[in-house]
Amino acid sequence: MNLTRRFLLRATAAMAATPALSALGQTALAQTAAAQDGDWKHALSLFGDIKYPAGFKHFDYVNPNAPQGGTVRRAGFGNFDNFNRVVALVKGSLAMGTELFNETLTTPAYDEVSTEYGLLAEAVRFPADHSSVTYRLRANARWHDGKPVTPDDVIFSFFTFKEHSPDLGAYYRHVVKAEKTGEREITFTFDGPGNRELPQIVGQLPVLPKHWWEGTDKNGKKRDVGATTLEPPLASGPYRIKDFAPGRSIVYEKVADYWGKGLNVNIGTNNFELVRFEYFRDSTVALEAFKGDQVDWRTENSAKDWATAYDFPAVREKKVVREEFAIRNSGVMQSFAFNTRRPKFQDPRVRRAFNFAFDFEEMNRQLFSGQYTRIASYFEGTELASADVPSGLELQILESVRDKVPADLFTKPYTNPKGGNPQAVRDNLRQALALFREAGYEIRDTKLVNAKTGEPFSVEFLAPDPATQRFVLFWKPSLERIGIGVNVRVVDSAQYENRLRQWDYDIIVASWGQSLSPGNEQRGFWSSQAADIPGSRNLVGIKNPAVDALIERVIFSKSREELVAATKALDRVLLWNFYVVPQWTYRFVRTARWDRFGHPENMPKYGASAFPIVWWFDKDKAAKVPQRS
Repeated sequence: MNLTRRFLLRATAAMAATPALSALGQTALAQTAAAQDGDWKHALSLFGDIKYPAGFKHFDYVNPNAPQGGTVRRAGFGNFDNFNRVVALVKGSLAMGTELFNETLTTPAYDEVSTEYGLLAEAVRFPADHSSVTYRLRANARWHDGKPVTPDDVIFSFFTFKEHSPDLGAYYRHVVKAEKTGEREITFTFDGPGNRELPQIVGQLPVLPKHWWEGTDKNGKKRDVGATTLEPPLASGPYRIKDFAPGRSIVYEKVADYWGKGLNVNIGTNNFELVRFEYFRDSTVALEAFKGDQVDWRTENSAKDWATAYDFPAVREKKVVREEFAIRNSGVMQSFAFNTRRPKFQDPRVRRAFNFAFDFEEMNRQLFSGQYTRIASYFEGTELASADVPSGLELQILESVRDKVPADLFTKPYTNPKGGNPQAVRDNLRQALALFREAGYEIRDTKLVNAKTGEPFSVEFLAPDPATQRFVLFWKPSLERIGIGVNVRVVDSAQYENRLRQWDYDIIVASWGQSLSPGNEQRGFWSSQAADIPGSRNLVGIKNPAVDALIERVIFSKSREELVAATKALDRVLLWNFYVVPQWTYRFVRTARWDRFGHPENMPKYGASAFPIVWWFDKDKAAKVPQRS
């Protein structure tokens, strides 16, 4: 999974279900016979050809003559108290936009499924068995203080992230050595051969300036890379922090002497002079700010608001443009996720019963104007999603874990219960009660209780945004009809993050974005090892030997065919353990913008809106729709 995209996804948590979050994709590795023989290459791609040859001028989807300048104002949610992305998953709240100044060894192309091109690195090579990889840095790569980016910076960054970021520590746990092997070369050695993705995901490592982090601040205090900070970090990217008010706003300015502005991978991108984030406590306030022209761009995640909230004068006067962009590069599982570390959720029959009490069809009609479809896969929207019953290579793979998985998955397709009418709802609630009885619960005085202990069954839904309450409260009466006590608790973003890190929740809304080439990140999502690491994405707490085995099969796939089959097998086992109650999806990014921006005619196939990466400030449009100060 591309780490730059992953941090952007985390920073925009409100979009996690959509793309946004989603969803911006992940990548992999390996490629032509020449590269596998150890020759220096300018790019890496998993299982496929590289589109752009060495020395290409620019990506096809950019405008190489895009106007430069102007300001774009965007919305952030909650607050922020940290610019240090090293500890973003375990401490504080990371400010939005840090991807604007942090750079990686490689960068993705948004019109290819899984290809990375050199950014800080100019070339890469690895042996045929994928047991190591060597990157060669560009001679002109510079930090904003003018000092060169060095192999020592890369090595420092690798061990720093591995030590202080539990998520990335697990992600890179099979990289056992990082060492300088040339004036501008770094070699990473793996714990074994055959992991085709590792050479490429190493290239997605954010690189930090060792000399800055090991130095002192303006007050003479030694910096701590393992702590949060509001001191603007030294970086190497196209932007730097110009100004900020903690928790309220942050402004990034373009670096005039940015070392990489002439690189082919950067031509036509990073076109704005200033990028500003204004923070809002919830999405309702942010929407009003957009209407009042305090924000230029909005990604709309509410189907109700998309259908009803955009009938205001600026829309009617065509000063505000609404546009949808297709999501082609990723799948998603958005869900109500159970914390299986808690005993009451450890029986899969209990978890499945919750799904029978969930009337998606009626909720979709009443709350979402019928815009959504129900999710039925952890890789929804991609060719990786399982369907029907297993066959062919997928069946062969599942046979290897037959004794560790539910028998039904071999003979029945996974389906969600369907409601939408009174009879279906009654039947589903009866089925839910039957599952609870099988799991050792019974109704006493209208309450669902443990038949042995008499303890009432109750749940708390934890949420960081009042908007979540709307659909939880819709579900609540159905759960109460079968005797479950339901509490909905909304907390601020900082408290929410801390409770997640401590696994202190019953049920949360969670989403996992998936690329078209899944790999090592699956360990962080579902593996037994990640279940006990605070800050990991294994929010459910899955510890399942069959899941662990299938993750390894995905990672060590030797062909696209095997990767697809292994991923479908993993998907099917996750579904049939009922770890979540799947929610809903919409395969487009809904956007609204004040009409003062331009974008290329040929938009990137796998970038959705790709905003603001390939967009620019259009002075002619802005003259007709001037920004309100």
